Amino acid sequence: MTDSPAVQAPLDPKETPILDRVLHLRDELSLLKQDKSTYIKSYDVIALYDQVIEQVHSLNIVREEYGKPLEQNRVDNVLEDCFQLISLFFLTIGRNNEAPAVYSMTSTIRRLLDHLKEAAFFSAKDLDSASHTLDKMQDTLQRGKDTYSPHLLTLLDNRLNTCRNILAELQASLADLSPALTPVHERLVSILRSISAANTRQKFPAAEVEGFREQLKGIRGSMVDGKFLAEDSTAPAGQAIVAELLDRCFLWSGIVLTRKGKIDERFKTTYDNLHEIRNQLERLSLTQAWSLRETDLYNYQRQLDRVDESRINGNFEDSNGYKADLHAQRTLLYLLRRSYAYIYSLIISSEPVSEALLPVFNQLQTLRRCLVEVKRSGGVSSPRELYPYSMKLNSIDNMRVDGKFLVGSDIPEGQGSVNALLAECFDLAYELRVQAEENDSE
Repeated sequence: MTDSPAVQAPLDPKETPILDRVLHLRDELSLLKQDKSTYIKSYDVIALYDQVIEQVHSLNIVREEYGKPLEQNRVDNVLEDCFQLISLFFLTIGRNNEAPAVYSMTSTIRRLLDHLKEAAFFSAKDLDSASHTLDKMQDTLQRGKDTYSPHLLTLLDNRLNTCRNILAELQASLADLSPALTPVHERLVSILRSISAANTRQKFPAAEVEGFREQLKGIRGSMVDGKFLAEDSTAPAGQAIVAELLDRCFLWSGIVLTRKGKIDERFKTTYDNLHEIRNQLERLSLTQAWSLRETDLYNYQRQLDRVDESRINGNFEDSNGYKADLHAQRTLLYLLRRSYAYIYSLIISSEPVSEALLPVFNQLQTLRRCLVEVKRSGGVSSPRELYPYSMKLNSIDNMRVDGKFLVGSDIPEGQGSVNALLAECFDLAYELRVQAEENDSE
């Protein structure tokens, strides 16, 4: 069922029944994920979460008995799958701000930070985003300390600390970069990524890459005696960081123009696979509000993990053990990183609303955007122009029973978010109506 890497079977016979149970739980989670006939219900997810935690507790007891608390084998591998799925299920049911929902994000952000460290080029903005996300996840764990299993909280806290340690290394590598050179550095990071994106287009845009190369020449031309100068004509700290990145941009643009988007045939299958995953995630990011069920991300995560972990000492190798050339290596890594970045973006932008309420929530978001745009453009000339908005808002309001949106007899998660958005839309419509009536009376 899973694309997780193969690891050794349990060494202790006492772990075998635990493995059997977690395999069964993973199958149940997988079946629940695949069932699109109805929305995911909170009580189904919580029941499976409780059973997984029970197995974690049993596993810890067994390993403490034979003195190997840090043992890693297939049980841990399957538990990883279970926690990934449960985490995405928590996002799907709208419980984004609870501890189990954090697990999947820690996996994705760890992959991204590892790749940033390996690539050795990134901007301060990249690190600020990661730091902000880690802070939010830490707050989520703090809120859940009296609600969720200490086994889970300890696991998540350790994963967050690992991410923070990598982040600290990356921040330290930019510590010597002067604020005066930050704009140039960020521009070079943007150009390098744009060249990589152009390199993976279906039709290679040679003129576009040549344009990036001209921008690089302009940046190099602004240097004086091999140094970047500040407005006061001094040479700010961080010259080596920016100069090295500029050289990398020139080298990469030259390689890309030479290869014209043609990947080494030995790695064409891997390229096509990653290219398709990247494109599918890109499409999801454009239609997320209407088409994404967060559990769908699990398969993408596992496919990407399998490709990432197939590398030997960081290198892609062909079937004969020969390493990829620089163009193929960087191209494949770009697609891999870009795909992880899309998953990161999709997870952090997930709304804390059950998929059962998403149709209503999405309609209200569209109404809100329309009303805000009407207000920004000067309002309406007559209250009559607001009738379509008022009718739609009233029809949504009439769906509520005792102030709640029901699906059958169930009360899906996210009531507060949907009701707050409905109230905001009513307020906007009221303000526009008052404004129009005042204009009529003048």
